[in-house]
Amino acid sequence: VQLNNYSTFYDDQRQNWSIMFESEKAAMDFSKQVCIAKCNSSPVLDSVLCQDLLLGEGQGVEGGDSLEIAYTGWLFQNNGLGQVFDSNINKDKLLRLRLGSGKVIKGWEEGMMGMKKGGRRYLIIPPAWAYGAQGVAGRVPPDSTLVFEVEVRRVKLVKECSGSDGQSVSSRDSPAPSPVPNSDGFSAD
Repeated sequence: VQLNNYSTFYDDQRQNWSIMFESEKAAMDFSKQVCIAKCNSSPVLDSVLCQDLLLGEGQGVEGGDSLEIAYTGWLFQNNGLGQVFDSNINKDKLLRLRLGSGKVIKGWEEGMMGMKKGGRRYLIIPPAWAYGAQGVAGRVPPDSTLVFEVEVRRVKLVKECSGSDGQSVSSRDSPAPSPVPNSDGFSAD
């Protein structure tokens, strides 16, 4: 995915191609289909498939960074998107998470590394990287492959600094952010 609705790719002969789409939506829809095609052509899906839809700007996120995410999750059924099983789109609250904290499925932790603020990414997550054989009662059947579209709305990067005693201090060690609006250190939308 490139700026101004361009995408570039290599074909099976390693020839480089560029495509310009008429709109951002057309470019994102094409990128989603490429990711689904990658999944369907894999004999065994044993890792997370990631496909950028929009690149975003700024520094890529790493473990320890705090994010606010808008997302939708689908079951992967019959070689494509099945029913939505979870979403926070059209809800008041974004999902807050700290990458590497283990509070979300392993596939999200892996698939969101390197994303930037404003970036959107399509993730296809195999069962071993999601909810595995147990699933989620009433929502995710056992051994389900999941598809997520995630958008990073806000980022709070971990900043390493030196404390007064000379030891390294990380914002990861500080208490939880205050619930008071705009005092949590996240950058503005």
